[in-house]
Amino acid sequence: MTARSIRGAAAAILAGAVALTAAACTNPGSTAGDSGGPKDSAVVGIAYEPETLSPLLGYGKDGNSKIFDGLLAFDADMKLRPALAAELPHISADGLTYTYTLREGVTFSDGAPFTSKDVVFTYRTILDPKTNNASRTELDAIRNVEAIGDDTVVFTLKYPYAAFAERTVLAIAPEHVVSKQDVNTGAFTTRPIGTGPYVLTGWSKGEKLSFKANPTYWDGAPPVKKFTMAVVKDDDVRATRLRAGDLDGAILPPNLAEGFKGDKGRKTYAAKTYDYRTVTLPTHHAVTGDTAVRRALDIAVDRQAMVDKILEDAGKPAYGPVPTDSPWFAKGTERRHDLAGARKILDEAGWKPGPDGIRVRNGVRAEFPLWYLSGDKLRQDHALAYASDAKKAGIEIKTQAGTWEVIEPRMKTDAVLAGGGSPGDPDFDQYLLLKSSLAGDGFNNMAWYDNKTVDRALEDGRRTDDPAERRAAYDTVQRELAKNPGYTFLTHIDHLYVVNDSWDGLSTQIEPHDHGLASGPWWNVEGWKPKSTGDKGK
Repeated sequence: MTARSIRGAAAAILAGAVALTAAACTNPGSTAGDSGGPKDSAVVGIAYEPETLSPLLGYGKDGNSKIFDGLLAFDADMKLRPALAAELPHISADGLTYTYTLREGVTFSDGAPFTSKDVVFTYRTILDPKTNNASRTELDAIRNVEAIGDDTVVFTLKYPYAAFAERTVLAIAPEHVVSKQDVNTGAFTTRPIGTGPYVLTGWSKGEKLSFKANPTYWDGAPPVKKFTMAVVKDDDVRATRLRAGDLDGAILPPNLAEGFKGDKGRKTYAAKTYDYRTVTLPTHHAVTGDTAVRRALDIAVDRQAMVDKILEDAGKPAYGPVPTDSPWFAKGTERRHDLAGARKILDEAGWKPGPDGIRVRNGVRAEFPLWYLSGDKLRQDHALAYASDAKKAGIEIKTQAGTWEVIEPRMKTDAVLAGGGSPGDPDFDQYLLLKSSLAGDGFNNMAWYDNKTVDRALEDGRRTDDPAERRAAYDTVQRELAKNPGYTFLTHIDHLYVVNDSWDGLSTQIEPHDHGLASGPWWNVEGWKPKSTGDKGK
């Protein structure tokens, strides 16, 4: 969602293609694929890997973490269902108290019992300022969390926070393990223990994460016994390895997914998302910090052409973090493509064309760098199209590729082709992205956007559970973004996955920007049922 998902998706992308084990590369997941028996393992290709596997540092906060469970979980329709909680929470009439009764008989993968103390430990540790969790403000509403016996947890809130139950899909960590370590640097961050359907067996950073089914999982041992997530940052390499049989499935950009369209042994899954691509326009830059330049770029860009040509219709134009088909979208904030209007805005603001067509004002040339992730063709294509549109208005953008290690130190002044977005409550999309107090906090508010009206509306939206008041607040945010866009939002992107037709039970959810471990058809891999090779094609 919000910019927070940028951190999880981007923090540890390493150069190079995946190097799987010899067995996986020969025929991944084929325990009996050639003999007619069922497959019970799978290898999938993902674009990013997390920085950490600790829920206390941000992993698993939006659910589907494989290694862990939350008190609640989202089903295929993004409706909340019980997970570690035995039922949905009891909410007091004033909206300030949430009581969870826990499921009985749940154990961590090391055999230790799961109790209310683990829940209290998880939330209190995340809220501790000494814990390096960039998403701490998502839990700002919590005044206190306490255990009542081993099977009940009570949250007391500072204010009625309508989205609080959705926040409790956050993965729960074991107190008996993590309390004995440094929460920020201990072994748990790379060798976690949880209650989830899978147990981590290995993590070769930049290569793969390997899992085995948890035989004592409270909801039953998964039929897919071994599961590997291969980290392949380059889109072309991911498609090549899928075609070669090294991968059973992968996320692919539209142009590469199209190449598998006629393959009868594979299926393509399209997931609707909140995932957007945007250009950050840093306040601390003489050009991108100018409101006239921001407004001009906002209408100079041809969003529909990007959807048509780059996404091949697998997406839609974006005018902010909220998709146009969301019930929270503020109607009337769509921006037209108007090159003449963009030129007029710049003329009136004193940005005059120079001899080469690039505008100048008070000796400042209308140019700035735009960074995008190396190997990410969608970002590259968006960046190049954006630069081309900007030049027609007299603004020169110099696109540059780099890793996040190169890009992050430059974000205060340099523009970035970024991604974000989270389904669910509008607070998820907007608070971390736009709140001025979070500027410079890692990948939160990457543009250093500073708008006091937006700040007030963001607080108003999260501090009431009145639907009308919340709608008014988030309408205000979106209309202010149209007046002074600190970002140029380009497209919302549908995620495309190509997967071998070897299992039943695959589906997709509405997805966030972060499409690695938590999303894709493998969001529910624990529920896949292997097909018998002999049954295919009948």
